[in-house]
Amino acid sequence: MTQIGTIVAAFLTGVAGPLLLMIVKNYFDSKKKPADMVKEAIEVSTLVSAKIDHIKEEFGADRVWVSQFHNGGHFYPTGKSIAKFSLLYETVKTGTSSIQANFQNIPVALFSKSVNELLANDIISIEDFKDETIATFGLKYIADESGCKSGYLFAIKTIEGKFIGTLGLDFTRRKTKLDIDTVNHLLNHATSIGGVLMNHLQN
Repeated sequence: MTQIGTIVAAFLTGVAGPLLLMIVKNYFDSKKKPADMVKEAIEVSTLVSAKIDHIKEEFGADRVWVSQFHNGGHFYPTGKSIAKFSLLYETVKTGTSSIQANFQNIPVALFSKSVNELLANDIISIEDFKDETIATFGLKYIADESGCKSGYLFAIKTIEGKFIGTLGLDFTRRKTKLDIDTVNHLLNHATSIGGVLMNHLQN
């Protein structure tokens, strides 16, 4: 094989091949039917809803919810995306108020303290919102409005460590302290939910 032939072969193998595969994948992705997208969304919703229902029953929480980060609008004049989050999944016990409608398209900057804490440590444990010695990371006024006595938040991250959302447990009937084994169990639940959500986002 001539030197030129070797160069061409290397180009086809290393560049053109992967590029062609990417083009073909993008083509078929663009042809995905809306009905398929709706079906996938319903399947994910069913899985996540079942998981948070299980968590509510297993740990006796009054409200369990999952929020996800997303883009929402752009800054002027740079056009940079505004990071926001929405509470997409929620389950509540009978007699417990829903908070889902109140947390849609919320700028992340409004909850920078709690988001930074979850980003760094994966968990926020607030055994008693009335205890002024416990850090609440700017969440106390939300707890007052929603009647939450104790709250636990867990970072939902991808395998690569990308922070994509939050799993929250609210206790509205009584103050509740979770032990370390329970906390670790819930971190595993958060990881499992992250896998479901990421699989959907990548399809």
